[in-house]
Amino acid sequence: MAMDPKHKTLAQTVGVVVLMGGLAWASVPFYDWFCRVTGFGGVTNSAEVGSDTILEKTIKIRFDASTERDMPWEFKPMQREMEVRIGETGLAFYEAYNPTDRPIGGSASYNVVPYDAGGFFTKIDCFCFEEQVLQPGERVTMPVSFYVDPEIVEDRDAKYVKVITLGYTFYEIDLPEETASLTQATNKDVN
Repeated sequence: MAMDPKHKTLAQTVGVVVLMGGLAWASVPFYDWFCRVTGFGGVTNSAEVGSDTILEKTIKIRFDASTERDMPWEFKPMQREMEVRIGETGLAFYEAYNPTDRPIGGSASYNVVPYDAGGFFTKIDCFCFEEQVLQPGERVTMPVSFYVDPEIVEDRDAKYVKVITLGYTFYEIDLPEETASLTQATNKDVN
């Protein structure tokens, strides 16, 4: 059964739109997987414990913090940089403050620069692993523990890295259900 040209063109157009939509939808998880496997784009690794090997060679770690444009929090690293031995567990702190009169949920995205070092920067524990909720006027100190994998000294490109910058950007998210329902109940009691 042959389709008339108008219906055939319409079917092809709809097919192309559906295909492109499917590819766009699949590109985000695929790109995330690719970055985690390769360290591309400064994506880091995570581990349960620190490295078994600690080298005498040191590397400087710099810390950076920012917020999304409309995120009302104040967010900053507690230290600008530190020097650690490669393989040694480092511990750094960031501070977040909610200056508003309402609870605000936040989630942190992160990256490592230079990108060559991303696959060798390993987080053991990080505030970025979980969503954060700050109450009005609340100020918190949030830790990140990490190490630089000793295999960095064997990598063709990354072995020349002397300084790694760990950056976080906080962006506002919807409050978790339990926090949102508590806030609504409190507002009803006040009114």
